[in-house]
Amino acid sequence: MDDSVPGFYNQLAPYYHLIFEDWEKSMERQAAASKALLEKEIGAGPLKILDCACGIGTQAIGFARHGHRVVGSDLSAAAVERAKREFASRGLRGWFVVSDMTSLAEIEERDFDVVASMDNAIPHLSSGELRQALRAIYSKIRPDGLFLGSIRDYDALIREKPTVQGPFFYGSEGQRRVVLQVWDWVEAAQYILHIFIAVQQSGNWDSHHFVSTYRCLERDEFSEALSAEGFQDIRWIMPGESGNYIPIVVARKRG
Repeated sequence: MDDSVPGFYNQLAPYYHLIFEDWEKSMERQAAASKALLEKEIGAGPLKILDCACGIGTQAIGFARHGHRVVGSDLSAAAVERAKREFASRGLRGWFVVSDMTSLAEIEERDFDVVASMDNAIPHLSSGELRQALRAIYSKIRPDGLFLGSIRDYDALIREKPTVQGPFFYGSEGQRRVVLQVWDWVEAAQYILHIFIAVQQSGNWDSHHFVSTYRCLERDEFSEALSAEGFQDIRWIMPGESGNYIPIVVARKRG
């Protein structure tokens, strides 16, 4: 993986929640979508779940709140430390470790009911790294267990090539936020993402800029990589059906 990616998430970790109008409500919505999906696909549980791109805990918190046993991993040490704090502040239990999803070498357990990689983390990977990550993920799932992944709708975005998202204005007078994304397309299927966050406090504005590179991972490529690494029953669930804000892929390990 590009060496700049951990730095991007280390810098973003203290501010990540500011991207959302209301991070708590966003977590609740995403948790409701994953709860319904997991109950349909594998049962109510409680389940043993590895969130291998846990970030600051956006999905992991939802999993834990619904009674699942959660292990979280991420290549960003700062994100992992914040996820630990977010769990502790809510009285939740979970175990967290710094680990790159292309190896997951720091995680010895191989009997997870579900391994998840949500919120568009996987498109940081090259095609070869994608295969490595799926191989590592496959090795951590019990027979007949599930993989859940979510990525942006790159099938559409690669045609549209958006250059800006936002600006979004949150908060009220004296405590406002402005969030803006700028996309610089450097190749037909690769872009540099700039996230700008400006925060107003006591009449002053603090501005922050975060930058990283993504590639447009289309659904067919993702599905073919999953199949090549042994997954079966590969299906895409679009936002209109799942209630999630971006497409979700579901795949099952052979029993």
